[in-house]
Amino acid sequence: MSAPLIAAAGALLGAIVGSFLATLLIRWPRGESALGGRSRCDGCGATLPAGELVPLLSYAAVRGRCRRCGAPIDRRQPAMELAAAGIGLVAALAHPLPLALATAALGWWLLILAALDTEHHWLPDALTLPLIPLGLAVAGAGLGPPLADRAIGAATGWAVLAAIALAYRRLRAREGLGGGDPKLLAALGAWLGWNLLPFVLLGAGMAGLLAVLAMRARGEAIGGTTRLPLGALMALSAWPIWLLVAAR
Repeated sequence: MSAPLIAAAGALLGAIVGSFLATLLIRWPRGESALGGRSRCDGCGATLPAGELVPLLSYAAVRGRCRRCGAPIDRRQPAMELAAAGIGLVAALAHPLPLALATAALGWWLLILAALDTEHHWLPDALTLPLIPLGLAVAGAGLGPPLADRAIGAATGWAVLAAIALAYRRLRAREGLGGGDPKLLAALGAWLGWNLLPFVLLGAGMAGLLAVLAMRARGEAIGGTTRLPLGALMALSAWPIWLLVAAR
């Protein structure tokens, strides 16, 4: 296949995956299943036919509103579809098959984790923990950094943030890190290896600083109890690093 066709296939697959991720993002925090039941309008509850479920195009065709009741369609739907399509496009252009599939899968996985953490400060074990054996399995297939580095990275990633969380709790008598953050860094170590974890944390710190500056620019109060989604910041930092090192 030519490069344009591969890129288009990656973007198309990403948009389809993004549609599912959007449903997961919207339904899961409400205690609803994203796997069961037909897609429906959140306003009137009407079941949506297949023709209204085409990623991005359907949203544009109905101008972001339900054809039946006129209720606005959740903007997270096209946003997740567009982001996932971009991840698929970049993965297809950056890496050859089968590495491109692993790159895209990691990007999509981190996308939903980042979205959940940003909105709800929630990194579910059901997403963080499976990412660890998946990363080691990808290493076993000969894709990306060596398996030994990644096994050490998984253990080190968890230990570092777990120790920081424990020290903060002892010193300040309150929680400073969520329980999912060490597990996510362990998962990132299982993909990137121990030696790249400092760069993940550095990138997350820089992104967090930019987020604080943006909050100040909007006039928001910043204090010692201001919460930032560390998991989302680490995810934002980790995927570009994978893009750079995976093909070496």
